[in-house]
Parts: sequence; C-alpha cells; structure tokens
Amino acid sequence: MNSLLEQIKKRRIALELKQHDMMLRIGISRQQYQRLESKGNPRLDTLELIAKGLKSELLLIPQEKLNAVLNVLAEESKASNTPSQSAKEKNKSLTDDPWQGMLGENE
Repeated sequence: MNSLLEQIKKRRIALELKQHDMMLRIGISRQQYQRLESKGNPRLDTLELIAKGLKSELLLIPQEKLNAVLNVLAEESKASNTPSQSAKEKNKSLTDDPWQGMLGENE
C-alpha cells in the first residue's frame, strides 16, 4: 500500500490539480502544501482539510477488512472503465422508446 503522502499526491494529480490549486481549496500556501506532500507529517485536522479539498474521505480500515475494501475498490474501478452502452446506442434506444426506463423499470 502506498504511503498516505503518495496517495494524496496521486489523488491531486488524478483530479488534475496543481499544488497551487490546493491553496484555494484548503487555505494553505503552495509552499506549505508542497512541503507537506513531499515529506510532511500533517496533523489530523490538516489531513481532514486535504481530504475535503481532494473530494475524499479519511477512513480507518481494520486490517482484517483491508483486502475486502481493496477488492471492492478494484471492482468499482474496473466497472467505471468499462463502457456499459455507447452514446449512439443510448440515443437510438431513446428515439425508439423515449419513455423506456423512466420509472426505473427494466425494459
């Protein structure tokens, strides 16, 4: 598992944010954030601010549940990378029956 600081940096990059952007999101200078991300030892309240700025949550996961949580996250990641239906197919089905699925019914 990556260190927490590595995870923070990866999440920031995934959101396409620069270190300077964090100043606007959480109210600390770019220099402070840069120091924290590279070798810092942030306090819990600072970690909570960073998590909020990165649209994330801090969780304490029991070791015996860690593999289950990682598996769920991996499955969710696979599902989000697999397109369920092309835009063309969605538009075609809407033109065939614009009311399809409106009430949450299948077919």
